[in-house]
Amino acid sequence: MKKITILGATGSIGTQTLDVVRRNPGDFEVVALTASENVQKMAELIREFSPAYAVMKNEEKAKELKDILSSPDCQILHGMDGFIRVSTLPQVEVVVAAMVGMIGLRPVMEAIRAGKDIALANKETLVTAGHIIMPLAEEYGVDILPIDSEHSAIFQCLNGEKKRQIETIYLTASGGPFRHSTKKELESVTVEQALAHPNWFMGPKITVDSATMINKGLEIIEAKWLFGVELEQIHVLVQPQSIIHSMVGFCDGAVMAQMGTPDMRLPIQYTLYYPDRNGLDSERLDFEKIAEIHFEKPNTEVLRGIPLAVEASRIGGSMLTVMNAANEYAVARFLKKDIGFLQIYDMIEFAMNHHNKIGDPDLETILAVEQETYEKLERDFHI
Repeated sequence: MKKITILGATGSIGTQTLDVVRRNPGDFEVVALTASENVQKMAELIREFSPAYAVMKNEEKAKELKDILSSPDCQILHGMDGFIRVSTLPQVEVVVAAMVGMIGLRPVMEAIRAGKDIALANKETLVTAGHIIMPLAEEYGVDILPIDSEHSAIFQCLNGEKKRQIETIYLTASGGPFRHSTKKELESVTVEQALAHPNWFMGPKITVDSATMINKGLEIIEAKWLFGVELEQIHVLVQPQSIIHSMVGFCDGAVMAQMGTPDMRLPIQYTLYYPDRNGLDSERLDFEKIAEIHFEKPNTEVLRGIPLAVEASRIGGSMLTVMNAANEYAVARFLKKDIGFLQIYDMIEFAMNHHNKIGDPDLETILAVEQETYEKLERDFHI
């Protein structure tokens, strides 16, 4: 029985991870769950999965959780100390890093130092700190197992292969709901339209990131670190049906693709059972009904997420944190309907243009730059 901690248990990836656990009784023990603010959902999960530990973002939410459970059997903790503690418990084998935002960075680093394999869904970990995380994982001999469907696909294609023989990584994208939209049309996009993803059910932040294509830009940066390739070796292809989740081209001209239905439980389960596979009760591809598989070039002139992320990666250092933090701030403002859709790009560009790069930043510098970026945008960006 594999023992796991789930960071971000009430979010989209967290709940789908627990669905995999639920469907495979006896294969996993949930040792710890963490959440930010959703106390009611957390209480339900504790009753169902009986973890030994539960962690909320702050003391107030932890107290609310204790009150709801009246006499909880699990130990309820709060704050960063709590997140780190449950990420480093001796009995835990795998930490599922599904927290949204930079808050997940420190627990992941400490989990690696404690020798835990990381099932990684938190993009910020590699986008802002890939130069720290990957050498650290190598030093402590732990696996970084990608949950994201595209990176899981690449990981699977490389199983048994040598990374030095990679010629091209083809990172596929659905294109989101606006892949054929003009800039004029995007000026009036609503939050509701941006959240209507054609293929995937995800949390609000990542759904907006998919609509802006910044998500694919972040995935380029992640792929660079995960698979040890150069930016020039990574090509984005829009594959609207979300059937091919990514492909790898090798030095001899062979191309391997991982295919499947758009169901996040597949890459989640693959990660949890790695290096084995296990049966999954999900829809299967019916190749006789698939008339064709269609590819398009991404519309990067209108949906500028990819070029902005690639520019930040080329500059490197702290610019990656600035790009990521500016996007987080902008998406939060968009979801509150404070700004328009296109102003997400404007905010990212503004923040990057007003930052002087710090090379090879450590964790404290990364977190300080993140905060400075939020403050800069709040103070100086005018709509």
